[in-house]
Amino acid sequence: MDFDLTKEQKMIRKEVRNFAQKEIAPIAGELDENEEFSEDLTRKMGDIGLFGMFVSESYEGQAMDYISYIIAVEEIARIDGSQAATIAAGNSLGIGPIYYFGTEEQKKKYLPKLCAGEGLWGFGLTEPTAGSDAGGSKTTAVLEGDEWVINGSKIFITNAACDMTMGVTVQAVTGTRDNGKPEYSCILVEKGTPGFKAVPMHKKMMWRASNTAELYFDDVRVPKENILGKKGDGFHQMLSTLDGGRLSIGAMGLGGAQGAYDLALKYAKEREQFGQPISKFQAVAFKLADCAMEIECARNLLYKSCWLKSNHRPYEKEAAMGKLYCSEVMSRVVDHAVQIHGGYGLMKEYNVERFYRDQKLLEIGEGTSEVQRLVISRYIGC
Repeated sequence: MDFDLTKEQKMIRKEVRNFAQKEIAPIAGELDENEEFSEDLTRKMGDIGLFGMFVSESYEGQAMDYISYIIAVEEIARIDGSQAATIAAGNSLGIGPIYYFGTEEQKKKYLPKLCAGEGLWGFGLTEPTAGSDAGGSKTTAVLEGDEWVINGSKIFITNAACDMTMGVTVQAVTGTRDNGKPEYSCILVEKGTPGFKAVPMHKKMMWRASNTAELYFDDVRVPKENILGKKGDGFHQMLSTLDGGRLSIGAMGLGGAQGAYDLALKYAKEREQFGQPISKFQAVAFKLADCAMEIECARNLLYKSCWLKSNHRPYEKEAAMGKLYCSEVMSRVVDHAVQIHGGYGLMKEYNVERFYRDQKLLEIGEGTSEVQRLVISRYIGC
């Protein structure tokens, strides 16, 4: 067994960490306070190669292994969850489906700009009445001649309503299977298509500098060639996309936990009570020890899941475990971190307050913790 990172992976960690500390850290709080999506930061993240990291060079990708991609997400999340969400969704949910299931024409049309960070792509799955039950989607697509006619709506879609958005992948009901259940297909809808409206969502508790959208489709017509893969493959495509996406959400949990732990450790060494740093009191030291231990366990579990994926081994069970564990580890770590900060941990002047808010979505997005446990239970034969 070899737990060492490669020279390239270590370099990625160093470069992304430096970038996050230099470019993101100074403005993360302001962007959060103003609910401002930063096109400038997003383009800068594209300039250093954070989009299309696992995509082959033939489509202008970076052709890196999945662990390298996850390390990059982890290091961005160590500083700010909003920017990490832009990267994670931009890669796993935006680029991923087109790269893995798209035609050669679709790949050549969209991937070069997406991999360069010149544009973003949304992943339209969740609906107002279909969250954990993705099979309950009501959005429809009917083939009329040479066009799909789409009607319905989506909600909580990342990267789908900003100036950089190029389009979205939409899961829609396209028929009925022989067993009477709905047939789902995925269809690409470009920004600016008549009848398609994307509305930014505001007043979020978390990821306030990430772009989140509601999508509306009113007789939206797109060429029949815009279908992703084959008719009826949509549900499989979405589940496969979510498996990979769970790894990036896990990376956000891991990075967020590391960032909150770093803040708590630094504060505990500087804050004095009763004549000594509070890190010297067992009540605080034990909290920090628990955090360090759980972060180490989370990193090993998540990296193993990514190693399995990179080596074309079954990884779906481990991806669910990694997403679940890393999300809940961050929950415990940020709780300890705020407690260690005391009253200051409740003030926006201290970054740990933002980490505390950002964590909650990780237990909800891309499959709630309850759904992850359901997925794991099925893999172990329950």
